[in-house]
Amino acid sequence: MLRPTVLGLLLACAVSLSSSAVILENGMPILWAHTTGQVTDLPTQNGILTPDPWHYLHRMSLYRLAIAATDPFMGSMGTNATDSPLWGLPLQLGWMLTSGRLADPTGATTCGLQTGDTMCISPQSWWGCVNYFVSALPFLSAAQQGFIGPGVQVQMQTPAGVEDFCTTYADCTTRYPDAMAKWDAFFQGLKAATDSPLPDNEKKDSLLGLYWAAQMASTHASSACNARKSHYSSTEVSFADSWLNSAEYVSAAHFHSNLENSAMFISPLPSRILQEGDSAPNIADLSADENHTLSIFSWMKSINSLLGGTLVNLWQRAMCSVTTREKGREMLGQLLLNPGFATSTFLSIVTGMSTSC
Repeated sequence: MLRPTVLGLLLACAVSLSSSAVILENGMPILWAHTTGQVTDLPTQNGILTPDPWHYLHRMSLYRLAIAATDPFMGSMGTNATDSPLWGLPLQLGWMLTSGRLADPTGATTCGLQTGDTMCISPQSWWGCVNYFVSALPFLSAAQQGFIGPGVQVQMQTPAGVEDFCTTYADCTTRYPDAMAKWDAFFQGLKAATDSPLPDNEKKDSLLGLYWAAQMASTHASSACNARKSHYSSTEVSFADSWLNSAEYVSAAHFHSNLENSAMFISPLPSRILQEGDSAPNIADLSADENHTLSIFSWMKSINSLLGGTLVNLWQRAMCSVTTREKGREMLGQLLLNPGFATSTFLSIVTGMSTSC
């Protein structure tokens, strides 16, 4: 299943050229139907699983396998088959593919380009590098915690000449102890939740807290990718920084990143790499939704900088209970998806909520 058909390749090329971000195909992440649902379909060497996370379908398969393995423990998330918070990750990877962000930004190779291997994820891509920390690391942790099968060992493949990525559970734990410890805590928390007497909404909130703690630890560890930012325009780098900054808000609100919610937040992200001179909300070849999202991201980042980081701190303080986090999730949706929602309203509500905690 890990060999895309010609149709799949054509689809990947076609969506890259579309006018807005395409992140779903038949209701699932891009090329999901071409990934593997069986651990045994991944390559092995000497009894060790050796997936290639620099191949889009292999990396997407890591998500599919992790979602399937953890679904029996996700009862508190809801009754839909796509209610696991892990669904946000494959959607994000699909957006990176169709927007051209996984391709080689240096132009030295055709990795990820329509003229080359469309399924190749370039080790030089900042986006591909950052995503490695929320794909390879959680999969290695899930395997270590027994979710992928009894005694399964995993070693990620690396492209020739690339040595700055950890490839095994032991290696990643040595290099990024905080990120791996938090992924371990999330997967252990899933097992513990099955016997927990807490009501489902509290159980859900607790698991989402563990999930976002792990994702944020991976995001902080991905500062190892920073040198790769030099391959992009200052406009794209500013967007990338705003995108990272937005994670501080969704994580503090324990955002339920199931398939439906994640699709709403990811589809208005820019459908191509930004160039010098692109200035939201007036980027002609991007949709009104994409321009709006870029404007809001930029506003949140600039306000936070002007306030010396206090907007993020205020928000984090306000997200102090199950109830305020529910309100916070609703407000983030308004801010990002409703162009009529005033940014001043957001500021005043956050300030009020933070004092009531």
